[in-house]
This record gives sequence, structure tokens and C-alpha cells, in this order.
Amino acid sequence: MNEPLYASHHVLFNVLLLVFSLMLFLWLWIGGQEFQVNASHQHFHPRSIKIPGDITLGGLFPIHARGPHGLPCGELKKEKGIHRMEAMLYALDQINSDHDLLPNITLGARILDTCSRDTYALEQSLTFVQALIQKDTSDIRCSNGEPPIIRKAERVVGVIGASASSVSIMVANILRLFEIPQVSYASTAPELSDNNRYDFFSRVVPPDSYQAQAMLDIVKALGWNYVSTLASEGNYGESGVEAFMQISREAGGVCIAQSVKIPREPTAGEFDKIIKRLMETSNARGVIIFANEDDIKRVLEASKRANLTGHFLFVGSDSWGAKSSPITELEDVAEGAVTILPKRASIDGFDQYFTSRSLENNRRNIWFAEFWEDDFRCKLTRPGIKMDPDKKKCTGEERIGRDSSYEQEGKVQFVIDAVYAVAHALHHMHRDLCPGSFGVCSSMDPVEGNSLLNYIRAVNFNGSAGTSVLFNENGDAPGRYDIFQFQMTNHSHPGYHVIGQWTNTLRLNLEEMQWSGGDKSVPDSICSFPCKPGERKKMVKGVPCCWHCELCDGYQYQLDEFTCETCSSDMRPTTNRTTCRPTPIIKLEWNSPWALVPASIAMLGILATSTVVITFIRFNDTPIVRASGRELSYVLLTGIFLIYLITFLMIAEPGVVVCAFRRLLLGLGMAITYSAMLTKTNRIYRIFEQGKRSVTPPKFISPTSQLAITFILISVQVLGVFVWFAIIPPHTIIDYDELRPPNPDLARGILKCDMSDLSIICCLSYSIVLMVTCTVYAVKSRGVPETFNEAKPIGFTMYTTCIIWLAFIPIFFGTAQSTEKMFIQTATLTVSMSLSAFVSLGMLYMPKVYVIIFHPEQNVQKRKRSFKVSTELSQKSSNEKQNGDVKLEPDRMQ
Repeated sequence: MNEPLYASHHVLFNVLLLVFSLMLFLWLWIGGQEFQVNASHQHFHPRSIKIPGDITLGGLFPIHARGPHGLPCGELKKEKGIHRMEAMLYALDQINSDHDLLPNITLGARILDTCSRDTYALEQSLTFVQALIQKDTSDIRCSNGEPPIIRKAERVVGVIGASASSVSIMVANILRLFEIPQVSYASTAPELSDNNRYDFFSRVVPPDSYQAQAMLDIVKALGWNYVSTLASEGNYGESGVEAFMQISREAGGVCIAQSVKIPREPTAGEFDKIIKRLMETSNARGVIIFANEDDIKRVLEASKRANLTGHFLFVGSDSWGAKSSPITELEDVAEGAVTILPKRASIDGFDQYFTSRSLENNRRNIWFAEFWEDDFRCKLTRPGIKMDPDKKKCTGEERIGRDSSYEQEGKVQFVIDAVYAVAHALHHMHRDLCPGSFGVCSSMDPVEGNSLLNYIRAVNFNGSAGTSVLFNENGDAPGRYDIFQFQMTNHSHPGYHVIGQWTNTLRLNLEEMQWSGGDKSVPDSICSFPCKPGERKKMVKGVPCCWHCELCDGYQYQLDEFTCETCSSDMRPTTNRTTCRPTPIIKLEWNSPWALVPASIAMLGILATSTVVITFIRFNDTPIVRASGRELSYVLLTGIFLIYLITFLMIAEPGVVVCAFRRLLLGLGMAITYSAMLTKTNRIYRIFEQGKRSVTPPKFISPTSQLAITFILISVQVLGVFVWFAIIPPHTIIDYDELRPPNPDLARGILKCDMSDLSIICCLSYSIVLMVTCTVYAVKSRGVPETFNEAKPIGFTMYTTCIIWLAFIPIFFGTAQSTEKMFIQTATLTVSMSLSAFVSLGMLYMPKVYVIIFHPEQNVQKRKRSFKVSTELSQKSSNEKQNGDVKLEPDRMQ
């Protein structure tokens, strides 16, 4: 409840009490005029128990239940009514017989029946304040003219009770106006802890705020975070649930799925609707229930009708406690219910006292005869009342506990402690105000209520159960609870079993708990199950206990329960995505197919090149070797050899030295090869073009000039590489981006030289320019007789080479998104270069080697042709081309 509502109730109660006080005053004034004093006294005191004494205590007990159809009282309540009321009588007997406590002072009592109704209890409690209302009797005369003799109203110094919180709240509002302290033995509503509104109220039981804290601790100990609440309409139920919800909000970690209130007068089908509503959040299996016995029973019945036996996990307040009445014939539904009850003990002395009560020795209890009939299911004979023939007659010889079942009611201990608390307070007051005097002295006549309240709040003694009885500044007793669980399976004695205690902190024995069907594992009552490792929580707005689990995908890992973070570029998430791990580093291995195939091809090329070189060296002075241009041939073969050699450098493990040689040799072998070819084709082209115009030979056609031209062309490549060395020294890098597929398990860091795709193309670009230029000259020299020189073999070589490299480009750049990009590109590049070298080697030198080895008879010099003859042949060829007929005798020695 909120404070404005409290304030409105407070004003309403004060107005109501003022009206009652005025009515009481008017009634006393009128009663003194029209009725005899005895009659007036008999009318004012309803059915109550009067125990004479020097000091009188009031008592409020629910002797009867709430009456039906507007009647104030209903059926007798044996345990909550008679047991508790007899506990007060027992406590008075014990105190009055104790020579150390209130010596020479007898405590009396005026005990009233509240009939479990707050408004009726308020009417009854006016008895306690009548002595405090001043009455003017000066105008009242008896029939003979004499002033009336008015009995002094009994003064109640303190009230024991009431039981229900709603009754205590109603009564506390009128008692505080007359400063009469009140000590309750059962009222636990948190509202009564407000010392500003209920300053004269104290209690020997802990408030529901403690109980709510204990229940919250139980919920947390069971691992639940999503529960519903169920409360009976009224102060007890609503205040208890409100306390639980407030404490859970402040503590955090527990969310309320549903908060359902049971109407005071539920309609037909109301409880079925309640169960249906609770099932709207079926994950919230835990149900915190602050309800009266009848409501608890009907909730269990509705659960059974809905076939939900074992689904709901009830955590009941002390109104459920260890009572059997709410679960009778519903044990299967209630199995596993955890309940709470203020820590108590059975008082052996009371058992002996109560079981010895009989109709003869307990005449002071005006309701005992009714209890006797109810307990023994018999009927007492009364004068003028006809007896029901179907009922057996009570003999008076029956005995409690022998002829009827008996079990001490749970609050008996607290009733006794409440009476003793007031007795100890009066004892200390008497010691301070009446030192050395016997009986009640003038300082305690009357007993001043505010002073007595201070003494009550200051008591500290061992109660009937051996535990200390004391109050805090709000009049609340410390929280001490026993935790029960109703268990049926695997027990020789099914019923409530103590599984723990709560005294400011919870001690719960989870091993002794069992649930529906005897299951030992604690059932779940949670909104969302914990996320798996590698999943983050995405909270549901407004419900802090509910979330969706989202997997940290890609290269993300779980930083905390709410956040996914991306791993750094050199890391990848672990399998469960809870942290990052280093990405494995790979390189092209020699045993990989991507290395074996290019290496095998290159090895064959090296062998073939070596064979050609050895053959040329062996037959160095033969006409074929000399005619092929020995100097340039050796240069060209060196280039071819380097082309094959670069394959092994491209496969070798990257390092500074390897990377340096890769830069140097990647383009150098091709630059040497195509520089030599370009020089050859350019020489042939210039010779025959010059021959068309004159007989003067062109410049720079000597072997020395040809070598010079070739080395100049090669030096451009070498110079470019060394400039690259100077600007960016060769080094290795680990590329984590190239092989970073969607699946992080496949991610790899690639150890490689600092040569990007672009730098490789730039490194080869000069060789490509030489290749294209050589091809152009080969095309221009296509008219030269093919048997006269090497122009046409070089032409075919260049055409084939161009085709190879045109195929290389889409393959090389088309694999950019492949997970094996580096391997494919390395293999493509090396194979393309080896094929280019094979084309050059095969078309330019294999025919010569074949003739040298297998047809040595052709490797002879037939004649020597001068530049003049070449010029004539060139002119003749040109003229015959114009006539459409070319016939030349081949000179195989050229």
C-alpha cells in the first residue's frame, strides 16, 4: 500500500473511533437514568471471561469463526480459539503462582471473542476503554431519590491479542487513543511495524517483512528467479505479498511473473480462473502464497481439476505453516510445498494443563462446554432444551487426548510469551515505582499506559520455548522461522518435515528436500534458462529476469554475459566462444599438392635445361651451336634456368633472404629470357629490313653488341628491384585477412613475403613488356624464310607464351575469394612460368639438340653465306613475294 492510502485510512479510523466514543458516552449517560446498575453492567459486558486480579489484562481471541449471512459469529474454532485462549489462562496461573514474578500481585483478565471479524472485535474492545471515559453522574438519581451506587469500571492496563492482522489493526487504532499497550501473539502484517501509526502495538511474532525476506531467501537458495504471488484479500495477504515484492525489487535477482489476489468473497469458478492466469506464465512454477486456510485448500483443488498436479511449487507463509487442514485429500498436489512458520516449540506444561481440563475444573471458560461438545461429538443436556436423539450424550467423563485427538496449536507458545512480556514489564515497573512495597502502590494505580509501553519494549527474558523474548524500536520480535516441506514419497511418516531454519540468515538443507514423485533435483522456476557458453543475454524490456540468448557469431567471443566482442585480427574465438585463441599460422608445405606439382614440373625443366646446356657446351664449336648464336643462347638458357629455379623459392618457407631472392629472381629470369629473344628478333628484323634498302649491314649486330644490348635490357629489371629493396626492405608478414572465412575454425594466418598481388604483377610487368615487344618483332619477321634463321621459332614461342599468360591472369585474380588463394596463386604463377620456359626451351633448343645428338651428319658446315648473299636473298624474297611465288633452297647450316 502507498502512503496516501495509509493516511486516508488513518483519518477514517480516527473519525470512526470518535463516533464510537461519543456513542459509548451517550449510552453510559442514558443507561444510568433508565436502567438499574446491574442491568446496565450485564448489558455492557458481552459474553466474556472475567478473571479477578489486582491488575487486569485484556484478551482478544478468535473463539468463533466469522458468522454467515450477516451473523457476527459462526462455528467454534478449537485450535486457534480455545487452545490460544486457554494458553493465556495457563500463563496467568503460572505467573500468579510464581513468587519471584510480581510477588503479592495477582493478574486478572477480561477475555473477549473477536469472532474473526475486525468490526465485531472493535465493538468488543470498547470494554477495555470504558474505565477511561469520564462520566458525569451528578444528575442521575435512583427511584428513591438517592444517588446511584456505580461500580467502578475495571481498568485494563494492557491487551493480549489479537490474532488476525486486520483485527489487530482495527483494535490498535482505538487502544492507542487511550494509551493501552497491546501485545499480539499472531498478527504479522508489515503495516503494524509503523511506529507512528501503531505506537502502542507490539508483538512476540516477527512481522511478515521478516517472513517475506525468509521466503525470498528460500526462492534464491532454490535457484528460482521467476515466481508468481497469490494473496488473500485483506491486510495479511496483501501486506505479505507487498513486502515480498518490495524486498525482491530491492534485492534484485527475482522477478514477479503474476501477482494475483483472491477476492474476500470469491465467486464460483474464481479459483479456476486464478490457475488459468498463473499458467499464462507457466515458466513461473514457484508460487508465493499468503492466504488463509480456506483459500489455500481451494487453490489446491483448482490445480487438481486442471490436471496440474506437481506443476506448481508452492512456498507458503505461516498461515499455511504445518497445518494439515488445507491439504487434506490434496496431498499429491501439495507434495513438495515449502512452508514457513515462526520458530516454535511444544510447551509440555500446557499439554499437561489442557489435557487435564474437564467440565468440572474449567468452569471459568464459558466456551468450554461448547468446545467439549465439538471435540467429543456429543451433546450436553441443558434445562429446557430438548436433546437431539441422533447425538450421543456427553457423560463428562471424556478426556482430551484420550477420547479425542489433540495436538498443541502452533501459536500457544507465543500467547504465553505475550502474557509473560506484559508481566515482566509490570514487574520492572513495580520494582522502579513501588520499591519495597507489597502489592500495587499508588504510583501504579492507575498504571500509566505510556510508561508501561516503555517497560514492555525494554523486556528481555527467556520465553516458554527457551528462546529470548525482546522487541525492537517498532515493537517487533526478532525473526526466527522453521522451514518445512510437505513430503509423501520415500517416507514412513508422510507429512511436514523440517528442512531448515531462518534467523536473519537462511540455513536450508537441500539434500533433505524432495519434490513431486520423490525427485531429489530442484525443479526450475525461471523465466529464461542460462545462456550457453558463447551466448550473450538480450534482455526483455521491463523484465530483468527474462532474456533471449544470442550466439556470438563470426569472429566474436563472449566478453561478459551481455556483450559479444570481436577478436583481434590475429585471434579467433575458441570453440565455446568464451575467449579468443591465436589463429594458426600456415605456409605452403613441400608435401602439399600445390607445391609438389609445380616443383616436379620445375625439376623436369631444370633437367631439360641442364641437358641443353651440357649438349651445347659439349658441341660448342659445331655449326648448329655456332649458328644459333652461342653467346645469346647461353644467356637465354640462364634465364630459362632461373625461371625454373624461382618455383623453389616461391615454395620455400618465407624469410628475409628467401623474400629478397623472390623479389630479385621472380622477374629476372623472364627478363633475361625475353631480353635475349628480343635482341635476337630485333637483329633479324633489322638485317632483313636493312637488306631491302642497301647492302650496308645495320649497326650493333655483332655478338658483343648483342650481349651489350641484352644486358642493358636486363639491367632495367635489376635496377628496379634494387630501388624496391631501398624503399621497402624485404621482410615477412603474417596475413590474417586473406584466409578468414565465415567459419572461424577454418581461419589461418598465412606466413608470406611482403609481396602483394599488385607487387607481383609489377615485378613481372617489365618482362611482359619485353615479351609483347618480342612478339611484335616476331610478327614483323614472319616473312623471313623459316629455315634461314630462328625468327619463326621465336615467333611461335612468343605466340604460345602470350596465350599462357593470358590464361594466367584470370586464374590468378579469379581466386581472390578462395580459401586457398595463396596456394592456387603460387601454383598458377610457378606453373605458368615453367610452361613459358618449356615453350622457349622446346621450340628454340630441342630441335637443335635432337639434330646434334641423333643426326650428327647434319651438323656440318656446307657453305658460308655473307651479308651480301643475305641481302640478295632478302631482295629476291621480296620480289618473289610480289609475284606470289617464293622458292628458296633451305640452308640448314644457318
